[in-house]
Parts: sequence; C-alpha cells; structure tokens
Amino acid sequence: MSGHSKFANIKHKKEKNDAAKGKIFTIIGREIAVAVKEGGPDPDNNSKLRDVIAKAKSNNMPNDTIERGIKKAAGDANSVNYEVITYEGYGPNGTAIIVDALTDNKNRTAANVRSAFTKGNGNMGTTGCVSYMFDKKGQIIIDREECDLEADDLMMMALDAGAEDFAEEEDSFEILTDPEDFSVVREALEKDGIPMASAEVTMIPQNYVEITDEKALKDIQRILDLLDADDDVQQVYHNWDE
Repeated sequence: MSGHSKFANIKHKKEKNDAAKGKIFTIIGREIAVAVKEGGPDPDNNSKLRDVIAKAKSNNMPNDTIERGIKKAAGDANSVNYEVITYEGYGPNGTAIIVDALTDNKNRTAANVRSAFTKGNGNMGTTGCVSYMFDKKGQIIIDREECDLEADDLMMMALDAGAEDFAEEEDSFEILTDPEDFSVVREALEKDGIPMASAEVTMIPQNYVEITDEKALKDIQRILDLLDADDDVQQVYHNWDE
C-alpha cells in the first residue's frame, strides 16, 4: 500500500462551494445517462447504474435529481450521446496525468485538454504513455468517525466480500478491489450498513512524484484547475504527491 489516503481530498471536494457541487452533479448526471443507455433504467438489472447511484448519494445528490436523470436518459431517444475518451500526458517534473472525459464533441474536448496541459507547461501524450504507471482498482474510502466497526472486523468483512486489500489511515480505511469485483464488494458493505465517504473505480499511482519548485507547483495546479473547470472532464488522475 502506498499509504496515500485520499480521504482528505474527498472531504475537501465535498466542502467546496456550490459551483463545485454543481460540477460534481453534472459529472454524475452524465454518468447516469451513459449507464442507462448501456444497461437500461432499472438499477436492479444494471450494476453500473447502481454504482453511479451510490456515488451520487455519497455526494449528497437529491433522490429526485437522480430519478429525473434516469427518466430523462431512459425516455429521450434524442438525448445527447456522450462518448468516453481518455487523454494522457505529462505535467511538471514528469508527473503523470490521466484525464477521463465524457463528451458530445471530441474536437472541443481535445482542444481544451491540450490547452490545459500547455498553459501549465505540460504536454499531452499518446494513449498509453502514462497509464502503465497506474493500477485500475475499485476503491472504497470509509471515514473512521462514521464507522462503528473495529478495523479487523471491517477488514474481514471486506475480504470475505471479495476485496483484494485493506489499509488503515489515521482518519479513514481504504478498501481496494479488482475492478470486476467492485460492485459486489460495494453492495455487500452497503447491505451491512457500512457508510462510505467514496466508492468508485479509479486509477491509483504505483509511485508518487514530489514537487518542491514553486513555479512547477503553480504549473501543475494550473493544469488541474483548468481541467477541473471543464464540464467535459469527468475525472483527473495524477501521481503528484500533494
């Protein structure tokens, strides 16, 4: 285990202003649309939709907003078709950055992502240029204060459900799964009433890069801020040791 807890980042994201919350809701809304189009509107028969609904609830998205999104995606044959695209590139000091996007205009999104890299003195690369530095894993983060179980009991519960790994942090627990087993593990923990601060399939860096130079720090923050502000960008992964 790397020992890098994402819990502080998760808390920070949730405490951001309403504009940031709107961005999160936009991201999840698009994920709902894609999940419904791929597997139908019934979460009982669509594990991807169940996972997105769980993500929506962990981000405090109102139930009626979730239901409206599902109905809209299911009922509107002319609704926008989003395409999933992944971009890869380098930030300052050789940091690796992966950008997942959902877009209805590939040219616009590619131009915006390239611009973000350029403005932060980074470079957009080819597919596969940095993804080999990451492991794709299901990741569940649990706030210690919200969980009544002892660490050993929670670990056994997670491993019994099919998890690969379990780590204790000062303020949280981290459970890792194979991406294929993520839904099963998440649902098992949910059924047992385990509260989750975050639950998603993510890209976890194999190693982290430290940045101490002030200009390089400003540059990577600029890249990440510009990507975060882009509505087409769903998720950004990087190996900068913040």
